[in-house]
Amino acid sequence: MVQIVAPDGRVGAPPVGLAAPKRSLAGLTIGVLDNNKPNAGLLLDRVASRLAERTGAIVGFRAEKNAAIPCEDQVLDRMTKEVQVVLTGSAD
Repeated sequence: MVQIVAPDGRVGAPPVGLAAPKRSLAGLTIGVLDNNKPNAGLLLDRVASRLAERTGAIVGFRAEKNAAIPCEDQVLDRMTKEVQVVLTGSAD
């Protein structure tokens, strides 16, 4: 007897939706999560500074992580509490 199973069933957790867009960054704190790729930190810091200058936001918490491994829970928890906008990601 052969049992055929359809591959279109749900697997894993359902996708999480994106946060609602902010109307303004004025007064919000920007966090930077540098993945240590070449020049990522420089790029992210410069973008955060420019955003802060143009919008009235504040550059706050900054963390570095290895791009090959997930970020530590304590870093994510701290960012959740201290910042409202996070800049991250840069490719080679």
